[in-house]
Amino acid sequence: MKPLPWNNPDRVEMLTHALDERILLLDGAMGTMIQAHKPDEATYRGRRFADHGCDVKGNNELLTLSQPDMIFDIHRAFLEAGCDLVETNTFSANRISQADYDMAELSEEMNREAARLARRAADQFEQQDPSRPRFVVGVLGPTNRTASISPDVSNPGFRNIDFDQLADAYAEATRGLIAGGIDLIMIETGFDTLNCKAAGFAVEEVFAEQGKRWPLLISGTITDASGRTLSGQTPEAFYYSVSHLQPFGVGFNCALGADQLEAHVKALARVAECRVTAHPNAGLPNEFGEYDETPKEMATTLKRYAEESIVNIVGGCCGTTPEHLAAIGQVIAGARPRTVRNRQAA
Repeated sequence: MKPLPWNNPDRVEMLTHALDERILLLDGAMGTMIQAHKPDEATYRGRRFADHGCDVKGNNELLTLSQPDMIFDIHRAFLEAGCDLVETNTFSANRISQADYDMAELSEEMNREAARLARRAADQFEQQDPSRPRFVVGVLGPTNRTASISPDVSNPGFRNIDFDQLADAYAEATRGLIAGGIDLIMIETGFDTLNCKAAGFAVEEVFAEQGKRWPLLISGTITDASGRTLSGQTPEAFYYSVSHLQPFGVGFNCALGADQLEAHVKALARVAECRVTAHPNAGLPNEFGEYDETPKEMATTLKRYAEESIVNIVGGCCGTTPEHLAAIGQVIAGARPRTVRNRQAA
């Protein structure tokens, strides 16, 4: 079947051209940047949600609606550091995760407004230098449920979510992201491939509704030293499980630092017929759950990724700041991006 046309062919051509020329820089950790502001309950609520019936501290996606200037400034900080792509503040902006805060009905609005904030920031920087386009990546996070694994160790067959519920939530979020003006969609931190498949199914359904498509990135998570996702897949198996979606790029993020993730990115690069992405953490968390890897240390490791041409897009996840991304940007400058085997994926 002939693929749907791109929503904005000119933007996709600009993105493809940039990726053919160099390794692009994705932004860093929205959560890390938010926590640097030390927001309290009142900050999360803002005026609009002052009388909400339950605690909302920790609901980072709510800040899109209650503290939009904070989120906008974070996007600007990453763009000033040299990032080519900025991610929307929507990691948990789905009705499944938002139900914990009695805010499920805000999901589509959160996604739409988060995309608009990122779009406004990216457009400002692109207008300053039209020769260097800045792209907005609409993020679909994993939710706080897993479709493959029982949350009850005494009942391995039990599930607290099913495929259809996940797909419905992801479709709602995707509609919001598209309405807000994204350039790409990224299904990220995929610790459970069945969740990823539900997200991919939902995205395709929304594309069919729209009669057009957007570039799709899929980023899984290798959870520990076993080199597998939480649902038990190797890097190669993860790729083959999502390749039917014909993604623009596949990669890994979170859980591991750049050093620990390197072998898994290489394994993926050996089999992927699309672009390869990586945005690792700033090392492994310390005993306080904080990330100690300095910008220079992280950049030194990611320089190997660039020198070996195993990636097309690189950025940062937990613990990474604009300083980390600026350092990474310096070491990947001039490096040759990984060659895409299947030009149809472009």
